Amino acid sequence: MSITKKATVLAVGLGMVGGLAACGSSSDDTGGGSGDSKTVTLVSHDSWAASKDVIAAFEEKSGYKVRVLEDGDAGQAVNKAILTKDNPQGDVFFGVDNTLLSRALDNGLFQPYEAKGSDLILPEYRADQDKHRVTPVDTGDICVNYDKAYFSKHGLTPPDSFGDLVKPEYKDLLVTENAGSSSPGLGFLLGTAAKYGDDGWQDYWKKLKANGVKVVDSWEQAYNEEFSGSAGGKKAKGDRPLVVSYASSPPAEVIYADPQPATAPTGVADGTCFRQVEYAGLLSNAKNTEGGKALLDFLIGKQFQEDLPLNMFVYPVREGAQIPEAFAKYGPQAKDPQTMDPAEIADNRDQWVKSWTSLVLK
Repeated sequence: MSITKKATVLAVGLGMVGGLAACGSSSDDTGGGSGDSKTVTLVSHDSWAASKDVIAAFEEKSGYKVRVLEDGDAGQAVNKAILTKDNPQGDVFFGVDNTLLSRALDNGLFQPYEAKGSDLILPEYRADQDKHRVTPVDTGDICVNYDKAYFSKHGLTPPDSFGDLVKPEYKDLLVTENAGSSSPGLGFLLGTAAKYGDDGWQDYWKKLKANGVKVVDSWEQAYNEEFSGSAGGKKAKGDRPLVVSYASSPPAEVIYADPQPATAPTGVADGTCFRQVEYAGLLSNAKNTEGGKALLDFLIGKQFQEDLPLNMFVYPVREGAQIPEAFAKYGPQAKDPQTMDPAEIADNRDQWVKSWTSLVLK
């Protein structure tokens, strides 16, 4: 699951689906490629969200009508875009992240375009700088979240690192997602590989398995059914006080609650985080290349970048973009997250997932 899909499902779990829907794009979501030069089609995973007035401002200024085609979760959307690259469904693809970036680039999904304002993207998020086939749009951290009430009630200090999670006092407390079917599950696996190396991550997972980690298929199930600290988990009587989610989950628990609590009911184990970056690119064989270029320029423009946090619950990548106070207060970025070069992910991802599946699920 992508960062943005997580925000959508969390809103539903908190009874705020109407409010979030009001934040969605004003565009026609019926899909299809851009049939005329005045329409630009954005293909995305099924979690695109933007304020109506922000999209309307782009349409008025550029003269293009935005159409959004949502096409499943991130992995499904990328795979389908690759299969249809000779006759793409749209002009711009948004939502390929650093865990899947090499798959998109190696299969020729995008054509080069250096978006206007690219020089204002923070250097740590840039990729493919020699060819400019993708443009960074947002970033977020996959991290273990904890239920503050549970740890207070049981007089336990919440874990703060990967190493803590295998300690006896946290036995049978953690739920994570399948690394083969879920983007946060994959990100958590990559985080452990970055931390312990190719020679050490499997031993770590053997310890985690022995310590009672529970694996479920999706983020929705982990966070909204199994996790005791979320609004959805409370309703479902979830009994796991630790869950692999996002650093932006606590502010969502505050912002969407009615009434809003004074403090977030959940916290983040800062030493368990893996940084995720999402990119957009001009699709090869796009029908409306000029419209696609204008849309990419817009996605890294100040207005859209400042619209991201409270719609997609992610951080902007543009230098100087302002962060809403509540988002920054309850969902600060991890201080020192695990990261991994996309080339290393490309070289190891499939084998790591295969080995993880054999080790953890069998």
